[in-house]
Amino acid sequence: METLVQLTLTSLTTGSMYALAAVGLSLIWGALGMLNMGHGAFMTLGAYAAMTAINALGLPPFLGIFVSLIVGAAIGILAHLLVAKWVIVQDGAHTNIMVATAGLAILIEDSILKIYGGYPYPQPFSVTGSVSIGGVAVNLQSVFILLVALVLVGVVAFLLLKTKFGRAIRATAMNRDAARLMGVRTETVFLQVMALAGALAGVSGMLISTQATLSPMMGGAPMLKAFVICVVAGLGNVWGAGVMAIVLAFAEVVVGYSIGLHFGFPAMLLIVILVLIWRPEGLFGKERVVRL
Repeated sequence: METLVQLTLTSLTTGSMYALAAVGLSLIWGALGMLNMGHGAFMTLGAYAAMTAINALGLPPFLGIFVSLIVGAAIGILAHLLVAKWVIVQDGAHTNIMVATAGLAILIEDSILKIYGGYPYPQPFSVTGSVSIGGVAVNLQSVFILLVALVLVGVVAFLLLKTKFGRAIRATAMNRDAARLMGVRTETVFLQVMALAGALAGVSGMLISTQATLSPMMGGAPMLKAFVICVVAGLGNVWGAGVMAIVLAFAEVVVGYSIGLHFGFPAMLLIVILVLIWRPEGLFGKERVVRL
């Protein structure tokens, strides 16, 4: 029972960090119909921004979360204004935007490498102490990560379901042309979605870095896992991405505990293959019918 409690808590902590990245990635796909290959670099930038604010500027560690959120939102806005806005209207936009955002990711990672070097840095933010849950000692750092993720996902859910901003996003995701004809300023929606997704990516990167170390390429693996989660859930399905983040994190943790840590991610990829064979549109996705 203690092992089960530990595995569950570890899965929730890991899944909550994946969920932040996956929800942002899914939002961009749903509203803009594009795959942002720079999402992992946004996570890296958010983590380094928090570290710099705490170490160099002397800000309280807790404010590192807000710094990563603001920097993530800012890079999301810049990515839209400088790259996505111009590429998304072109013919073959899906391929072009992948190449363009991949180039942006390389630029960000190379800039971080030039400024900070390739040496790993520890994230100075930490929560000390532990609490007993089900007879298992759980460090407060994990509890804090879970709470931050739940709050942010809850805020996103509120924005999407209860605000005019959220209705505009959902309308644009359903039918961009129809939304535009009904008076929705889709260009503004695109900008807002990129900012929101960037903010989630920045905080996700900061939280992930508290469990490991910072490096210029640290966003690659989490971004790949976020993409896997989105594919299994169904590209563009925000709620499915949040649910599948927890489910796949649990599968990864259980496989890693039972067989070995190196088998956790391959197990996730195997799940993706099986889901794509069974339901190509994803577990929560809807099949599109095209009338000729």
